[in-house]
Amino acid sequence: MDVIAFVVGVVLLVVGLAASIALHELGHLIPAKKFGVRVGQYMIGFGPTLWSRRRGETEYGFKAIPLGGYISMAGMYPPSPAVAARTGAATGGHRTGRAGGGFFATMVQDARTANDETLLSEEDDRVFYKLPVWQRIVIMLGGPVMNLLLAIVLFAILLSGIGVQTATTTIQSVSDCVIPAGTDRTECAASDPVAPAKAAGLEAGDVIVSVDGTGVDTFAEASAIIRESPGRTLIVVVERDGVAHSASLTPVAVTQPVVDELGKPVVDENGTPETQQVGFAGIRQEVDYLRQPIWAGPQAAFQNVGAVAGVVWQMPVKVWQTGVSLVTGEERDPNGPLSVVGAGVLAGEVASADAPVLNRVAGMLSLLASLNIALFVFNMVPLLPLDGGHIAVALWDGIKRAWAKLFHRPPPKPVDATKLVPVTFVVVIALIAMGAVLILADIFNPVSLF
Repeated sequence: MDVIAFVVGVVLLVVGLAASIALHELGHLIPAKKFGVRVGQYMIGFGPTLWSRRRGETEYGFKAIPLGGYISMAGMYPPSPAVAARTGAATGGHRTGRAGGGFFATMVQDARTANDETLLSEEDDRVFYKLPVWQRIVIMLGGPVMNLLLAIVLFAILLSGIGVQTATTTIQSVSDCVIPAGTDRTECAASDPVAPAKAAGLEAGDVIVSVDGTGVDTFAEASAIIRESPGRTLIVVVERDGVAHSASLTPVAVTQPVVDELGKPVVDENGTPETQQVGFAGIRQEVDYLRQPIWAGPQAAFQNVGAVAGVVWQMPVKVWQTGVSLVTGEERDPNGPLSVVGAGVLAGEVASADAPVLNRVAGMLSLLASLNIALFVFNMVPLLPLDGGHIAVALWDGIKRAWAKLFHRPPPKPVDATKLVPVTFVVVIALIAMGAVLILADIFNPVSLF
């Protein structure tokens, strides 16, 4: 493994993650400012501040731990009862409301106090909680939607700009002989039979048009017919220098292991690898990048949304299975959840792979696009402190207001989400615990591309 290339891959992932987080928070910041909300901070990362600069009323900066970000909006929640009672008075930094009540009551009060400090007065209108429901939803949707749009752009570059690596119908090379199975030789011996393709007169650069009377558009189609026809003579039509040529090809029967969809050998009940007889011609296909239609990017993004949503829905179970594999040393599910450490390992492997540069660039783009899909789906979970939780609170507030209006009742008080702080605390602890399990698994039992 090229250590320098591995480190470069990890650094590129960190930079890409930081850019994704920055755009996510920008998706919140732009509509918040558009709707007149006072934004005190726009920060990338958590922990100690590394750099910041104030522009107008907002402080922009970077913090030491690039694992997230936030914007600080004034009045995320209604003022606490004590502040509301002092109409027109500026809020102070002292504790308000009733004291005592246990651990969770103290957490609720602390959240209210922190929120009160962002309010200038009871009449302060540049606050989040006073916005119409649809504007609050737009602000909270802005971050996840920004990640989705970034993923669509990255998938579009990957699929329509670079293309999908595909085996074409052009012959790259023709084998000279058929080397018997079970040998380690790569060179032909005098006793080895001539490869069927060479005996048929096929040459490198020929473009396969049809096999056994069936037109083929991909090498996979041609290969499937050849593999299913050991010992049977096939008429192969190729185009050579613009002229069609016909050749009689008789694939030789060779023994190959049976593999599953993931390319792993299939074994019987005794653990013995299963084998099968297939036709072999001795043709190596030419691989090229075929660009996809422009709608392939959005299509791939939404397909990934569905796949990631399935993983997130089963997150507790998936993390439990990952924890079990960590203890037992069993192979992990390659489609299971990863921490940022695991994503960094994959980025390093992609960057240091023994492959053309374009392949590695495509791999990094795919990884960053998938990472943004994960950020989109995860943040849409309707639990605080995630964006989806704030959207759920805004929707509940809207339902209450619509219900009151329908029955000609006075408008209800704004929903006080600080009451949900105990639930938020449990969610945060659960996220920390699951993150710790995934990080340990990615260190001691990582998922590898190779």
